[in-house]
Amino acid sequence: MHIPDGFVSATVNLSTGAACAALVGVAVARANRNLEAQTVPLLSVTAAFIFAAQMVNFPVAAGTSGHFMGALLAALLLGPWNALIVMTVVLVLQALLFADGGILALGSNLFNMGVVGGLAGYAIFLGLTFLLPKTRTGFLTSGAVAAWFSIVLASLFASAELALSGTIPFAVVAPAMAGVHSIIGVGEALITSTALALVISARPDLVQAAPRNTMLRRSL
Repeated sequence: MHIPDGFVSATVNLSTGAACAALVGVAVARANRNLEAQTVPLLSVTAAFIFAAQMVNFPVAAGTSGHFMGALLAALLLGPWNALIVMTVVLVLQALLFADGGILALGSNLFNMGVVGGLAGYAIFLGLTFLLPKTRTGFLTSGAVAAWFSIVLASLFASAELALSGTIPFAVVAPAMAGVHSIIGVGEALITSTALALVISARPDLVQAAPRNTMLRRSL
């Protein structure tokens, strides 16, 4: 998922970078207005957890490997806009310190993992919570399914960026990327739902996506 430098054209990187800059600007402005003091430690802990988890790869198939992305988990814990800030910090540090994803490709990587993975994934989660029962199981199922979709959608957007750059045709790269990441998405779903279940059991008030209504909280 981390695109190295040289795989995506300057035009695509500039376009995704401009979109991300605008959206991160909105996220920072919202955080300045709305971020509560008690949320700041959770934001830092979530960023540290995602940073560490993304460094651990697990085998998938045919010599490929994957890792936890965490954008949807961050969105559920912190809200989608705060999650975008977290993903920005994580991806910038990874690019600068470990060359995990190109510096010039940072806009594309953040767009795929932060915007598509976090914001679009959260929109899918909201749709699922509307359709599924307002119970703990329904909530966790919504998070797991949305986490899976966040991975697959991010991989398809990465495929589109590679195709638009002339690196590889979309018809070739998209099935390969989506196929591998559909398997990686299962791991994403399991980690996301497990982490959510643990936090809900201990401190449901820390889950921004959890219903505010007290009765619904008990049903979670």
